[in-house]
Amino acid sequence: MKRRLLALVCVSSCLLGGCGLMPGDAERSTVTVWLMRHSASQEYLDRFTEEFEREHPGLDLDISVQEWTGIGEKVQKALKTDEEDGPDVIEVGNTQVAAYAEGDGLLDLTLESMRDWGREDWLPGLAEPGQWGSQQYGIPWYAANRVVIYRKDLFRQAGVTAPPKTRDEWLTLTEKLDTGGNQGIYLAGQDWYTLAGFIWEEGGELAKERDGVWRGALDSPEALRGMDFYRRLQALGDGPADADEEHPPQAGVFAGGEVAQIVAVPGLVSAVLKQNPELEDELGYFPVPGRTAGKPGAVFTGGSDLVIPARTDTREGAVEVVAALTGDRWNTELARTMNYVPNKAGLADSVKGEEGVAAMAAGAAQGRATPATPRWSAVEADNPIKEYMTEVLTGADPATGAGRAARRITEALAFD
Repeated sequence: MKRRLLALVCVSSCLLGGCGLMPGDAERSTVTVWLMRHSASQEYLDRFTEEFEREHPGLDLDISVQEWTGIGEKVQKALKTDEEDGPDVIEVGNTQVAAYAEGDGLLDLTLESMRDWGREDWLPGLAEPGQWGSQQYGIPWYAANRVVIYRKDLFRQAGVTAPPKTRDEWLTLTEKLDTGGNQGIYLAGQDWYTLAGFIWEEGGELAKERDGVWRGALDSPEALRGMDFYRRLQALGDGPADADEEHPPQAGVFAGGEVAQIVAVPGLVSAVLKQNPELEDELGYFPVPGRTAGKPGAVFTGGSDLVIPARTDTREGAVEVVAALTGDRWNTELARTMNYVPNKAGLADSVKGEEGVAAMAAGAAQGRATPATPRWSAVEADNPIKEYMTEVLTGADPATGAGRAARRITEALAFD
């Protein structure tokens, strides 16, 4: 449909007289790519397009920048209709793949992933949510995850000479920092993404699947231990028990108060410095600590995967685009350009010169994503995890609250 035949006038005469196609008359195909705004710089996209087209003489690229607002409905429509200008490659959030793969809307890329693209080396927080069943539909592109951002000056004042290596050390030094009018850490009571990392670090889950049925798992002993660590850490500051990290925005709290630490993506620092430029040389980063030294703690990994609609009429071209964008060369260039984490742990050295991104890359090796079910959005829409966290932080029995929240998650994940 999107092919331009440059030698149609020869068809009749070829049939009659056997004429051949002249050089440059070969069939060309256009690959339409939907990427999200701010995922890549225009300079990066221009360079990629120029070199890709030079290396693939039969392919033209049409990169269309999309807005995140309303993208879910737009992608679902594109997967179900045969529009001539529809996308052949789409950037989607890593946790959205299951919703699009359900109903056979995406091309199965398991073979390419295993044979050509090094699936075993991908970051788990991108690779695992890109699967639906046992097939790979989403191909990891880039990642971002939370780290600990800290005030070097407040660490010095408290006599803390180095970031912690374990969670126990983290609690100890945070208690030391939580004195003299300073907050050891600002951790909002409903920061459930951070809680998820603590639960995973203990070996727990938000929800588990068995025989095709998903059930909430916040009431497991492991998940309860993760919540207890969150409770102990959150108490070493003045974060509100009944609000998340955006109410009020923690960047403003960190910029305006004597707060020693926050848990956030490094990109938040730009908002902090905009409000308090004097902190320019006083901010540092370290990965969220794990239970043992030498291994960062588990964290929620956000980011993007690339998918190919099953209805594409330029399958080979679309596969070539995905292979190039997610391959080592262009993936590391994207990470350096945009301060992302590359899609493979083995590429982390490419961003080691930037302290915040290096800390993020170290944590990404232990990254996870929310349960790979298309119904997870229903859980987040009326989030029982947040209510459960507030209950525990205000003195309610954790086991009772966890059981209630787990049942609500089970109900939200049930298919109609």
